[in-house]
Amino acid sequence: MTNKTAILTDSTCDLSPGKLTELPIEILPLKVIYSDKEYQDRVDIEPEDIYEQFETEIPKTSMPSPEEVKQALLKLKEKGFNNVIAIHISSGLSGTYNLVQMVSKQVDDLNVEVIDSKSLSMGLGRLVLYASELIQEGLTFDELVNKVKAKVDSIEVFFVVKTLKYLKEGGRIGKVKGTIGELLNIKPIISINAVGEYYTYDKTRGRKRSINKLYNIAKSKIKEGLSKVDIMHSGSIDEAENLVNKFKSLSNVKDTFLGQLGPAMIVHAGPGLIGVAITPE
Repeated sequence: MTNKTAILTDSTCDLSPGKLTELPIEILPLKVIYSDKEYQDRVDIEPEDIYEQFETEIPKTSMPSPEEVKQALLKLKEKGFNNVIAIHISSGLSGTYNLVQMVSKQVDDLNVEVIDSKSLSMGLGRLVLYASELIQEGLTFDELVNKVKAKVDSIEVFFVVKTLKYLKEGGRIGKVKGTIGELLNIKPIISINAVGEYYTYDKTRGRKRSINKLYNIAKSKIKEGLSKVDIMHSGSIDEAENLVNKFKSLSNVKDTFLGQLGPAMIVHAGPGLIGVAITPE
């Protein structure tokens, strides 16, 4: 039997499903849960729906069910894949990684390697696209897994939010301290630590300064060698466009992408997030 490898990831990767139709990538949607209805992230709910309803309700999010994970793996098996590399949102932010690891052991005749991205959004998305490129290069499954694991620690994510309210509400505040600071308009620049949890990388006062600081931090990270830089936002398109244009003018930025967070991510970020993911070549 020919060795065929597919990728399983989740909707926090912020890759548009429509753009992945030609690639062997299956996306597991997380859930967005309101008091009266449950939605599948990026399937039957859009960012605008979240913004519109924030005034009346901040929804909850949850990972896929064990059965949904199992069905996704069986679907790949039925398509003729015998290897799956599953790359998911940081285990420090969601139980999805642990869930997929558990369920993968229940599917016979399918070789599944589950990787903790220790990231999210386009930090995770770039890891998924990197794995896809390696599959097209014809690497063995072991080579593919080793290269993707080696890439995890090189991808860095930094972001600012307008308020910490939504991170607190969703229990995702991690090592970020800032209740008193918020009263003084001090904005943390948030990153993800070695165990995949949020922490305060730096801080400054005011929205404009925080975005400038975000740019300077990212710029300092890409001063050596070529990098891909992705800008994500939640309803802050003008600020995000200004930022991406600044990165485009840098000679050592090979590629840029500008996108909006998906609904499940917006639930925890709230409106006004600006984020940067840096992927070295």
